[in-house]
Amino acid sequence: MLEKVIHKYGLQFQDFDIQNFGSGLINKTWKLNAVIGEKSYVLQQINKSVFKSPVQISENLNKIGNYLAKNHPNYLFVSSLPSKDNDFVIKDDEEEYYKLSNYINGSIAVNTVMDKKAAYEAARKFAEFTKLLVNFDISKLNYPLPNFHNLTLRFIELENQLQVADKDRLEKALTVIHLVYKNKDIVDTYDQIVTKKMIPLRVIHHDTKINNVLFDDQYNGICVIDLDTVMPGYFISDVGDMMRTYLSPVDEEEQDLSKIEIREGVFKAIVEGYFKEMGNVLSSTEKQLFVYAGKFLIYMQAVRFLTDYLNNDRYYGAKYEEHNLTRAKNQITLLEKYNDLEHKFQSIVADYSK
Repeated sequence: MLEKVIHKYGLQFQDFDIQNFGSGLINKTWKLNAVIGEKSYVLQQINKSVFKSPVQISENLNKIGNYLAKNHPNYLFVSSLPSKDNDFVIKDDEEEYYKLSNYINGSIAVNTVMDKKAAYEAARKFAEFTKLLVNFDISKLNYPLPNFHNLTLRFIELENQLQVADKDRLEKALTVIHLVYKNKDIVDTYDQIVTKKMIPLRVIHHDTKINNVLFDDQYNGICVIDLDTVMPGYFISDVGDMMRTYLSPVDEEEQDLSKIEIREGVFKAIVEGYFKEMGNVLSSTEKQLFVYAGKFLIYMQAVRFLTDYLNNDRYYGAKYEEHNLTRAKNQITLLEKYNDLEHKFQSIVADYSK
């Protein structure tokens, strides 16, 4: 299968040692290490059940890449490479889509935020990406994942599922359902952001987990990667995803809820790193919504896990009984602990907003 794909890029299959690469759950990824020499590539199969139009990803990245090359030529942008036919996304005989990019030699990827420096560097690099594209015409971009972070829609999906869910699952989820409704003001705030156009749309990464940043051997940020989800959006998506995935030492899969905690030092590092690049770009309203960003993304993920549990685990799947209910409990617990520190967090952001 991969031999024909690699050949379409003008490469010879036998010239590379091919290994599974990365920890992403959506796309399949391989690293191509040259048998002779040091040249390496990253080959990715795009999940067409998630990305309905993979070509839209290619179009977005080409437009952004051309803009950065012209206006910020020293910025390291990991763009897709063209095939022999000058296609940036190709199809195999089974109608699967692929894209190829250069591997950044000497780079390091991590899956867990172990210290404040990693959080700072990641926040800085994601903010830099958005800052450099502040004058890019976002009307030129596609939406590879329409409504990806549309909290209004996610809440409507939950309410629809509540009407038809299995009674046993509803009973088991009652506590989480109650906490979701207790925090519905998060949805109301999002509705106002959208309807009143309180903050601008920007070029946003939308998937700011720590493993989407590459570091050098001193753990300084090099560049952001995995750009399939880049599209117009609000800054709360990027900041919120960092809050959701960096603040606690355990992730959404942790079943022991007592291990969930908020590391205040990591929060401050995210603020410092993001404001380092975007502090002079963010509007006063965006700064006021900085702490809200964490609530927004944590809450939305809790809603999505809960909805999927009530829908018999059809989207995320389940590795054990009540897997998605446990994930929802995990995220609601994270949200409650985040809410407890809201006033302290607002004070930290205010210090950087001066």
